Amino acid sequence: MSAGSSKGYRMVRATRGVVEGAWYFEIRVLKLGEGGHTRLGWSTEKGDLQAPVGYDGSSFGYRDIDGSKVHKALREKYGEEGYVEGDVIGCYINLPQGGLYAPKPPNFVWYKGQRYMYASNGKEELPKVVPGSELSFFKNGLCQGVAFKDLFGGRYYPAASMYTLPNQPNCVVTFNFGPDFEFFPEDFGGRPIPSPMIEVSYHGFDRKVENGESNEKKH
Repeated sequence: MSAGSSKGYRMVRATRGVVEGAWYFEIRVLKLGEGGHTRLGWSTEKGDLQAPVGYDGSSFGYRDIDGSKVHKALREKYGEEGYVEGDVIGCYINLPQGGLYAPKPPNFVWYKGQRYMYASNGKEELPKVVPGSELSFFKNGLCQGVAFKDLFGGRYYPAASMYTLPNQPNCVVTFNFGPDFEFFPEDFGGRPIPSPMIEVSYHGFDRKVENGESNEKKH
């Protein structure tokens, strides 16, 4: 799957995410151009699609410029150097028993033909840290180190954001969800060996409502 952008930073996010276990996918940087840039990584469903990966607390990015990591719009030193056109970035996540720490499915109420989400006890559930969780990046098969750890429980999706100056060709990247990777790491440094994201089943959304009947199609 390829993705590109002809304007400012916007995020593209996969439709299948993971809650627990170790998982891996790759992104090849096909084209940056003179002024193009990318931020690659992971995002939950709450990540802002109208902003780059790492803009908020729901996404985690690896930046082409100087190889820094980005979360909550804060850039920090990470890799020894950035990445360029032709490089392949491996994205690794490990959420040991993450299902135990994931938020409960949302509750919905049907009111005047619309579905609304609500907290059953009037309070929003506080996020829980997944013990031993981590997110790491690989550049052409070589680990750049642990980028983030102690992740909150939830469903994490592959994500990328691209930036291109006006009147310039698109910045383009290509996702590879496996199983045939270009640079599958030979050494994960003692980390659990991940499964390819291609093996993730489609999970959909819970359409159950508390009162009334939804007019959405049943599948």
